[in-house]
Amino acid sequence: MKKWKCEVCGYIHDGDEVCATCPKCGAPAEKFTALDEKAAALIERSRHTNALHAQLVDLARQIERVCEDGIKDALDPGCVDVFEKCLNASYIQMKLSMTEMQGHMGKGKWG
Repeated sequence: MKKWKCEVCGYIHDGDEVCATCPKCGAPAEKFTALDEKAAALIERSRHTNALHAQLVDLARQIERVCEDGIKDALDPGCVDVFEKCLNASYIQMKLSMTEMQGHMGKGKWG
């Protein structure tokens, strides 16, 4: 399947034919450029990797909630210490993936 890029806003359209107007910015079909095979393959790989990063962010948020519950429960100092350390680690994991996705967007590797 071909990929078309809106030169106005960067939206990527997947299809054998270009769309009549850009779903994001409303630009006409003439503002779309067909991507070559290499660029289209990079978009597909980027979509996969970005989805993996999004999953990591979601998992880190889930860990965050569990840790907050554990800290609130405060069974004993050892448990609280573990939950606090895990909370900090999950925050770092989340920020690493978010930063990487931001870099992808800046390089046009989002799609």
